Amino acid sequence: MSLPIQNIIPVIHAKWFGSDETCLIDNVSIDSRSLQNNNGTLFFALVGQHHDGHQYISELIATGVQHFVVSRVPEKLSDKANFLLVNNTLEALQQFAAYYRKQFDFPIIGITGSNGKTIVKEWLNFLLSPEYNIIRSPKSYNSQVGVPLSVIGINERHNLGIFEAGISLVGEMEKLSAIIQPTLGILTNIGSAHNEGFASEEEKISEKLKLFKDAEAVILRKNVKVEALLSPSQKTFTWNYNDASADVSISKKGASVLEITQKDHRFSVEIPFHDKASEENTITCLMVLLHFGYDQKTIQERIANLYPVEMRLQVKNGNNNCTIIDDSYSSDYQSLKIALDFLEQHKTHQKKTVILSDIFQSGFPVEELYAKVFRLLTHNKIDTVIGIGESIGTYLKDYPNFKSFATTHDFLSQFNSEHFSNETILIKGARSFQFEEIVVVLEEKTHETVLEINLNAISHNLNYYKSKLKPSTKMMVMVKAFGYGSGSFEIAKLLAHHKVDYLGVAFADEGIALRNAGITMPIIVMNPENTAFSAMVAYNLEPEIYSASVLKKFIVLAQQKNLSDYPIHLKLDTGMHRLGFEGKDLDELIGLLKNNNFVSVKSIFSHLSSSDVPEFRDFTLEQIQKFDSWSSLLIKELNIAPIRHILNTSGIYSFAEHQFDMVRLGIGLYGVGNDPEEMTHLENVGTLKTIILQIKEIAVGESVGYSRKFRATVPTRTATIPIGYADGIPRSWGNEKGYVTINHQKARIVGNICMDMLMIDVTNIDCREGDTVIVFGKSPRVTELADVVGTIAYEILTSISHRVKRVFYKE
Repeated sequence: MSLPIQNIIPVIHAKWFGSDETCLIDNVSIDSRSLQNNNGTLFFALVGQHHDGHQYISELIATGVQHFVVSRVPEKLSDKANFLLVNNTLEALQQFAAYYRKQFDFPIIGITGSNGKTIVKEWLNFLLSPEYNIIRSPKSYNSQVGVPLSVIGINERHNLGIFEAGISLVGEMEKLSAIIQPTLGILTNIGSAHNEGFASEEEKISEKLKLFKDAEAVILRKNVKVEALLSPSQKTFTWNYNDASADVSISKKGASVLEITQKDHRFSVEIPFHDKASEENTITCLMVLLHFGYDQKTIQERIANLYPVEMRLQVKNGNNNCTIIDDSYSSDYQSLKIALDFLEQHKTHQKKTVILSDIFQSGFPVEELYAKVFRLLTHNKIDTVIGIGESIGTYLKDYPNFKSFATTHDFLSQFNSEHFSNETILIKGARSFQFEEIVVVLEEKTHETVLEINLNAISHNLNYYKSKLKPSTKMMVMVKAFGYGSGSFEIAKLLAHHKVDYLGVAFADEGIALRNAGITMPIIVMNPENTAFSAMVAYNLEPEIYSASVLKKFIVLAQQKNLSDYPIHLKLDTGMHRLGFEGKDLDELIGLLKNNNFVSVKSIFSHLSSSDVPEFRDFTLEQIQKFDSWSSLLIKELNIAPIRHILNTSGIYSFAEHQFDMVRLGIGLYGVGNDPEEMTHLENVGTLKTIILQIKEIAVGESVGYSRKFRATVPTRTATIPIGYADGIPRSWGNEKGYVTINHQKARIVGNICMDMLMIDVTNIDCREGDTVIVFGKSPRVTELADVVGTIAYEILTSISHRVKRVFYKE
């Protein structure tokens, strides 16, 4: 991209405030934190309910960014940069992307549907790349923001585009259609995702079909309901199982062979999958190959080589205190930019290393491509680059501290995990380089049971609770108890990226660990022990003060260390009767703090005991009234202006009108609400999964497990999985009270749960050794497990053993 800024002004209907209309734009950004922003960047200051890009303009100017699309020109900055003033910056981004798309004239495939969009896109990229230079949506960039950013990645060397579009509300698809302007449409599976945004299934389908209003043809599974909603003039290319009325009829021959019939032509294709979803996604891709006129032999060869797609960036623990970011299945320029931003957000060490393969399908001439990659790595301050492949070794040889290897085998034969320590390593390579072998060598070895943490879901849940607040209300998020079992470092880094105001931990050592991991934002220690005061001061941690004796001891320490205005947070006990000053203690508290310059009251707060219990609503309101009265007295007598906060997760949901200056988000961030309606708005964060170790046939009368608690009354097939009560699974969940999920089917737990294993009934489930087992996640939810054993989700989550590997991922 290289566009004169004066060409952009009329496209987005902007009013110009600036001094240089001759400058060129070579990059578009919406993220102020990206290290890829430069003096050729056009920054769109997007505004949402709880984010405003305008507030970062001054710091962007300081880093060299000079061009901004804004809905208001910031005060005192009007002469510091060039501003393009518009009514709505998101609409301006979309208008720019639609204009940019029109600069190119080649086939564009537009994909929408409820499921399978990203899989189909990635498989089509694999199937068509030998003949085409493809630009495609990176990862799952299919939203109102993601689609324009994807399209802006087109350059002059591309000759085929593949973009996916996802919607959740009426009116959204028309905007995406204007941006993508597909020549060929694909409708994948229609399911229940985002049903809540539409009045009916027909309305949802009609909205999705708007993507194809100007497409030359649409590929879809034959469906009378869907076809009735298409324009009568719309050309379609349909498929269905054993249906002669479809353009292509599909029949099954065994588990993995499809018989394809198109008019008088018939041939078979072997597919490398057995599940229904993958089969249908494969057929959709096959339809595209037929539409493009590929011959039978090519279709058979390429379909047989399809592979499972890993769509996630994953954060894993590495050996020697390293952090591994695993993106080992793709290597293209657009996804490299995303991966480098992710690396910066989730680094746990200052030293950053990138292991990178040759880059394919960039659309750039090879010299220009690697010049861009060189600049990307430089802007992101990568300390060490290990290049694997023929091209990268030639074109990046001058990068400081660059090491080159011809093949992955060459690298593994000369390097091992001992060569890396105390660094964050991004592993990014094209599938053909088999970088998963590098990940296996470098990651910390643990058993097959893992707790996967969905960082997208964390962000979604955070934004859901933000949506219930005023824009001015601050947010404190609790990351105590190892982030409710999810991992405090990684969650804290994501929260810092979202610019929450405070983190909360229970004890000083939790805060110290966060500081050592590079977290610099304010941290409140909710249960400070007197013996930890010195360490708290050394690590800039802010104590909760809940009694006169604690306050006196901290003031003595402040005097000894010659501190001035050290931040403290006063806890009031309005009815929880756990910790805090009561009404009778306020006079003494005021006396201790008046004319005291050793400490400064940053916030005053209390804790609701029953905000999740509707029958105690009056008691909760009484707590809030006490808090308002007592905190107002302190503010008046001490002449201070602290932050006030009392609402916890259920308080935010049920008592948002009493949000004061800040709220404290806890378990809700991790996908657990205290109200069934609240739960419908939250996304599942943690998925505890393992594998089948062994399958056994149990005869009638035989028993399973300790104490022979299960005895077979019919021939039974059982599977043993490597997880038990030492991993945090309650022993009381055994003996057919609980279940796990295999291939979307329930498998009851039989017999007593052991320390390291449990057994399940798989008699009626098609499964084999090595198959994945979901212990909890979307099904069963952790709340279901808690209900069965008579506890709360908090206890289950915080009990998951540290020997269970945590894997953090972002779609």
